[in-house]
Amino acid sequence: MPAVLQRPYVEAVDRYTPFHAALLEGLALAGTPAVAASAEATAVIRVHRDRVEREVLTISARNTPEEYELFYTVEFSVEVEGQEVLPRQVLTLVRDYAYDETAVLAMQHEEEDIRRALARELVVLVTARLSALPAMPRD
Repeated sequence: MPAVLQRPYVEAVDRYTPFHAALLEGLALAGTPAVAASAEATAVIRVHRDRVEREVLTISARNTPEEYELFYTVEFSVEVEGQEVLPRQVLTLVRDYAYDETAVLAMQHEEEDIRRALARELVVLVTARLSALPAMPRD
């Protein structure tokens, strides 16, 4: 990670999403753990949108869902000393999965697992973009 991201602060609309948790973990693994207050930060990572949507892909002859598609979208930007250094970026990942109405609880768990997996994949994409930020001289 560039020096400007040595002490990032993550500002998010919702701090209880799979993406937020995975982002904090990803930053820590990259050697740049997030700080607790923006005043301590060298950069602010703003998560403007963190949303999962589900759509029915196919339905059976009995008019019940057979397959769903999950869309996980995040929108983020980076600010350093009040200046936006990475404008808003929108990333969306999509996965589909079969649905079995006889195993509703198992399907709910599978959907949660998919949400967490998509969040981790989005964090890989976000950290790649963050690591590509140019090193900015500090005054």
